[in-house]
Order: sequence, then C-alpha cells, then structure tokens
Amino acid sequence: MQSALKKAAKTKVGRRRGVALEIALMEAAWAELHTVGYASLTMDAIALRAGTSRAVLYRRWRSRHEVVLAALRHHRPMLSGEVLDTGHLRSDVVTLLRRISDDLADIGVETLHGLLCDFFADGQAFTEIQASALHIGSNVMHTILERAANREEARREISPRIATLPTDLFRHELFVTRAPPSERAIIEIVDRIFLPLVRRDCADVIDAPDSRRTGRRPDSN
Repeated sequence: MQSALKKAAKTKVGRRRGVALEIALMEAAWAELHTVGYASLTMDAIALRAGTSRAVLYRRWRSRHEVVLAALRHHRPMLSGEVLDTGHLRSDVVTLLRRISDDLADIGVETLHGLLCDFFADGQAFTEIQASALHIGSNVMHTILERAANREEARREISPRIATLPTDLFRHELFVTRAPPSERAIIEIVDRIFLPLVRRDCADVIDAPDSRRTGRRPDSN
C-alpha cells in the first residue's frame, strides 16, 4: 500500500498553491477514506497520497476529523444550493430532513461514528461545527417558514427557537443515537412537535400568557 501511494505521489507535477492545493488535499483525504476507512485513516497517508508534506496538511487542518469533514463538505455539501419548494410547509420540512438523513447515510456508519467520536473529544472543533450547523439550519428554516407564511400556512411571528426545532431535534437525534434519524423519527419531529407550534390556527395557544406567571388560565377574562 505504501509503495503504491509513493508511486502516486511521484506522479504529482507542478507546485500547487491556494485553492488548488486545498482541493488536492481534500481529494486525497476522500480517496484515502474510501480506500482504508475512517478508523485506519492517518494524516501521514493523506499527505503522501497528495504528494506533499504533513506540515502542509497541518497548516490547514489540525486533525483527521477536520480534514475529513472538509472533504465531505467538498464532495457532499449538505443544505447547499436552492431550498426546495414543494408548495407545502409539511413536505418542505420532511423533504429537508430526509435529504440530510440520506446524505449522512451515504457517508457510512463507520465514518459517521468515527467523526462524531473525534468531534465530541475535540471541544474547539465541536463548537465550530455546531455553530456552523446552527447558522445553516437557521437560514434554511427561515426560508421555508417565510414561504409558508406567504401561503398563509404558518404564522409570521415565530421565535428562532421554534423556527429551528426540526434541524435542532434532528441533530439531537443524531448525537444521541449516533445514526441518521429514522423515517419515523423525522415524521414525529415534523407532525407531532413542529407543525402544531407554527400553524396559524395554533397562534392563540402559543401566544397565550403563561398562567404560572399571571395566576390566571390563558383563556380566562
């Protein structure tokens, strides 16, 4: 295996810089991941396959889970491009969660488990990926809810905490089970938790005063 990698490395020509170099490193990580699997992946092997040094690789990523995540985002970007508009709020959200689940399933259980374990153990990297996921999920759900409000399916004044419930609960399910949420979990998240909170006909219930603070029932005069 090492001799094959060295031979491949020697075929690299020219001096790559900037984006070209970064893409070459991600391609090498992607190829190495599919060749040996996540558990056997090393930074040395990635650098060797890319025909460069470990120092070059470490200047861009601190660890294998960071370079693998970069390679995954390069090859299988999640929540990128136009937000699908099916014409209905429920199908928009279900389709979104199914798409994320399918993308994660394609990564493979072994790679997914390895990445989650490494990110949980790396506080800085975990914080960074969590912030990125929150930002992307918030933007996508804002677009979906804005369209739904224009169709008079959803209320316009929805708190950020409620707006991102589908992606937040999806991520919670992923972290707890260490596997993409099942179809049943996705349907429960959408139908039993999210939709009752955002539909127009639920506005009076959601916006009612808290009886524990006012001392009155929400519907009392």
